[in-house]
Amino acid sequence: MGSGIETFVIHLARAEGRRAQVEKLLKGTPYPARVLDAVDGAQVPDAVRNAAVSNEPLFAPAYPFPIGPGEYGCFQSHRKAWQLILDEGLDAALILEDDVALTLVFADSVTLAAEHASTFGYLQFQARTVDDTSVVSRSGGSRIVQPRVTPLRTSAQLVSRTAAQSLLAMTKTIDRPVDAFLQSYWHTGLHVTCIVPSGVEDRTQETGGSTISFKRSIWDKMKRELKREFLRGRYRRAVYRLSK
Repeated sequence: MGSGIETFVIHLARAEGRRAQVEKLLKGTPYPARVLDAVDGAQVPDAVRNAAVSNEPLFAPAYPFPIGPGEYGCFQSHRKAWQLILDEGLDAALILEDDVALTLVFADSVTLAAEHASTFGYLQFQARTVDDTSVVSRSGGSRIVQPRVTPLRTSAQLVSRTAAQSLLAMTKTIDRPVDAFLQSYWHTGLHVTCIVPSGVEDRTQETGGSTISFKRSIWDKMKRELKREFLRGRYRRAVYRLSK
C-alpha cells in the first residue's frame, strides 16, 4: 500500500492500569505504532458534547438509550483516529483499544486484512465469536468473513483511508455509540467484515474494568437492567431485520 499502514493504540490517560498493556500492544504489531490519546468524555464540556449529539434519531432504528460521556468519548476517539489517517496520508491504520491482547495468530490475520483493506475498507478483529457469516476470502488458516449482523465492539480494526473519509463525513453529528453506528450498514453503506480467527483477546477485566460504565447501587442496577434488556431486545430485533 502506497503510504503504508500505522498502528494507533487508543489510550485514556487516566486509565493507568492499562499502561503496561499499551506498551505490549505498541511492540506487538508489524507497523509503526503510537499512542493515540483518547477523548475523555467526562472532561468534555456539556455544550461541546450536546452540539455533537443529536436529540433526534438520525436513522432507523432509533437508538433507545442516551449516549453517556464514556460512549461519546469512545466515538470521538475513533473519529480522531480516522482523521489522523487522512491528515498523515496513510493508506490504512490498525486501530486498537487499550484493553486487548494480541495472540500468535494475529500476524497471519493482520497480513490477510492488509491485503484486502482497500477492497473491504473496514475489517474487524473481534475478541468474541463471530456468528452467521459467509466467507469472502481466505489464506491459510485465516478467513475474511461477512457477518449478517455486524458484531458490536471496536476492540481492534483495520480501517482504510477511503473508509475513514466516508465515516468522518457521516459522523459530524452522532446519535448512538460508535459500534452501533458501524453495525448500521444499511445507513453507512459500509458492510464491515471480520477476520477469523482474529488473534485478539479481551483484557478489560485484567486491565481495571471498563472506562465507559459507571457505578450504581444494586437496586438501581436491577431496575435499570430490566428496562434496558427490554429496549435492547427490541432494538436488536430491528437491527436483525434491517441486516437481511
